[in-house]
Order: sequence, then C-alpha cells, then structure tokens
Amino acid sequence: MGKVRIRLVKRTARELLEKYPDLFTTDFEHNKMVVKNLIDTKSKRIRNRIAGYITHLVKLREKRSA
Repeated sequence: MGKVRIRLVKRTARELLEKYPDLFTTDFEHNKMVVKNLIDTKSKRIRNRIAGYITHLVKLREKRSA
C-alpha cells in the first residue's frame, strides 16, 4: 500500500508543476524551498507534503521519458 495524500496536496502539487515545470527537480530540499517561495502555507507539514509529492511526480516523469 502507498501513502494516502489529501486532495489539497495533490491538486496544489499538480497545479504548481503544470505552471512551473522547469523550477522543480528530484531533490526534495530544493523543491521545499521553491514551494515556500511560490505559495503561502500556514503549516510546514502541508508545504513539505506538497514538495514531497512534487518530487515524486518529477521522478515518475523522468522514469517515463527515459
């Protein structure tokens, strides 16, 4: 079984990745800082979950294109 992510995290991550595809990499720490600059989240936990899901999506995208 995989991790369960709330709809807010998935939707926000997909929107950010669609708008700014060249800003994100497979590095979680880098993505965390980019998400912090792009959106104003009230909690670190939500920001980190969005950054983690973006990292996951970027890795999947690279895997498919390779």
